[in-house]
Amino acid sequence: MTLRPFHLAFPVHDLAAARAFYAGVLGCDEGRSSAEWIDFDLMGHQIVAHLDPAAKPVAVENAVDGHHVPVPHFGVVLTMTDWHALADRVAAAGVTFDIEPHVRFKGQVGEQATMFFRDLSGNALEFKAFADDAMLFATEEVSA
Repeated sequence: MTLRPFHLAFPVHDLAAARAFYAGVLGCDEGRSSAEWIDFDLMGHQIVAHLDPAAKPVAVENAVDGHHVPVPHFGVVLTMTDWHALADRVAAAGVTFDIEPHVRFKGQVGEQATMFFRDLSGNALEFKAFADDAMLFATEEVSA
């Protein structure tokens, strides 16, 4: 199966701040835009920041491997090299991590590097990477 780009639309309270974060910090190319929305290329996926001046982040968290994971959230599964580069870029930009870059489920099925942070409107993002991409949907040990 050939993976097709995913589309996600989400609210932001300020388009200029969204542009600064998604283009400036995350390095997303900008696509079409208007006074109400901006398309971004998030690693081959189309995300659209829609203006909602009253947008407020949802304050729900679920426990996952000893951390409080913000819900909802979105992001991309990266290569390990790209994950480390993004973690360094985000940290260098002074973005505060909700959950610092680390490896969760160590030694278990689904072991993954993960990090959580928020855009300037409070939308939670997770970026993760697997040493073995076969672990992405694994429910039990995968034999080599």
